[in-house]
Amino acid sequence: MGHYVSHYFIHPDTAPTLGADPTFDPLYGFPDGREERVMVATEEEMNNANLNWKDRDYCAHLLISYRKCRRDQFPLGFHCEHAKHEYDQCEFDDFVIRMKEFEREKRLLERAKRKRIRAEKEELKG
Repeated sequence: MGHYVSHYFIHPDTAPTLGADPTFDPLYGFPDGREERVMVATEEEMNNANLNWKDRDYCAHLLISYRKCRRDQFPLGFHCEHAKHEYDQCEFDDFVIRMKEFEREKRLLERAKRKRIRAEKEELKG
């Protein structure tokens, strides 16, 4: 509920829209560039593994290997704890990256608003 209250009532002009593409240059503020994230699992591998659309993210290759381990080790699924841990850690890291991107977009929107207000004040003075 926090995002919706902020987005629609408190700060509608500086709250990023969920699921929308970034409005600012992704390299802004990174003089040496950024490491580009790449999908390791291909579309064909994900189709062969029957992954749901919600599981087709940057961690899909780890989910495929985890499910394969569970299938191979059945009924002793506890032998696949390492694969599960790797997948869970990847999902957590992906979540953190997405939240950092959201916060970056929010801060850049607030900065643009402050700059716009400052320019309007200067225009009125001058």
